[in-house]
Amino acid sequence: MSTISKKDVLRLAQLARLTLTDDEVEKYQRELQDIFEYVEKLQNVDTDDIEPTYQVSGNVNATRADEIIDYGATKADLMKNVPAVEDDLIKVKRMVG
Repeated sequence: MSTISKKDVLRLAQLARLTLTDDEVEKYQRELQDIFEYVEKLQNVDTDDIEPTYQVSGNVNATRADEIIDYGATKADLMKNVPAVEDDLIKVKRMVG
């Protein structure tokens, strides 16, 4: 099994846009190494006779059928409640940049 180097931790931190101290680099190096060792142990477990578990709650289908409910409101009635309308559309503040 390969070991996690400080360079690997620094590269991951760079990708995640994190600034790490030297102590944090050492801490995460140990923690990542422990995680990878645990995953390696899990990969070596014999699961040939084990049926896959896709869910554990026993629920078969928790969704409902879509149905249209007519509340009797028209588009014009609903548009009366919005703060600003432009070209028959709801006008909102700019969200990006």
